[in-house]
Amino acid sequence: MTGSETPQGGLAALRQAHGIPALPAIPLDPVSQAPVTVASYNVHKCVGTDRRFDPARIARVIGEIAPDIIAIQEADRRFGRRTGLLDTAALEEAGLKLLPISRLPDGHGWHGNALAVRAGTPLSLQRIALPGAEPRGAVIAELELPAGKLRVIAAHFGLLRRCRTRQGAAILEAIGRGEAMPTLMMGDLNEWRPGRRSSLRVLESFFGPAGFGPASFPARMPVFALDRILGWPQGVVREVRVHDTPLARTASDHLPLKAKLVLHARAASQGVTIPGIQAAA
Repeated sequence: MTGSETPQGGLAALRQAHGIPALPAIPLDPVSQAPVTVASYNVHKCVGTDRRFDPARIARVIGEIAPDIIAIQEADRRFGRRTGLLDTAALEEAGLKLLPISRLPDGHGWHGNALAVRAGTPLSLQRIALPGAEPRGAVIAELELPAGKLRVIAAHFGLLRRCRTRQGAAILEAIGRGEAMPTLMMGDLNEWRPGRRSSLRVLESFFGPAGFGPASFPARMPVFALDRILGWPQGVVREVRVHDTPLARTASDHLPLKAKLVLHARAASQGVTIPGIQAAA
């Protein structure tokens, strides 16, 4: 889909109401590029394919990736008190610090979604309860990085297609309420299909076509591209691939995804300006 094409039905109205732009073609200044390693990892509550609960092993996989920013799904217990399951000491040894997302002193995320960063100051954190048949959520963090501002969305979509479509629309609505800035969305979106039947089509007006991604599930013999790393504007996310190592194939039922984030330093620090587009008040 190009910037000149108009989505049909309610999505076009949603974009117009919330100031969500069509895909721009913003060139990246090579002099200003600041590559950042980003990753997304569904850790399966730290239970591996060998059925062992081993948070330290998850931390070692993350250490292999050496991300600057990582979105982690299933970082907390799902039932009862949503206490955190990650080995925070091991993550800190790897240079990563969890953002204060959980409302519990011993929790790590929101509906299991956690974010860890190497260097960066959180400017704002927003927890979103996503619509659907089961409890799901997303986190939106606006960060001040050495290269400037970045919005990061960590999400875990539901198992039903109709719910995933509604959840994607809720994400777009939340983006539209904020200021324009480079945006990164990462998570287990539970959708491998591209094209007309894909529930990720709702996101295409902002993030671009959701084609076949790297297969990340199941970890021992990956077939389905359930995990995604998406970015806006075009060109900020590059080299999306699976982190496939012997340790990763055992540590969780998903393989992690990793990518390079190339920020235009001037745009990141000043906000991406697109003529005629304003965020909704």
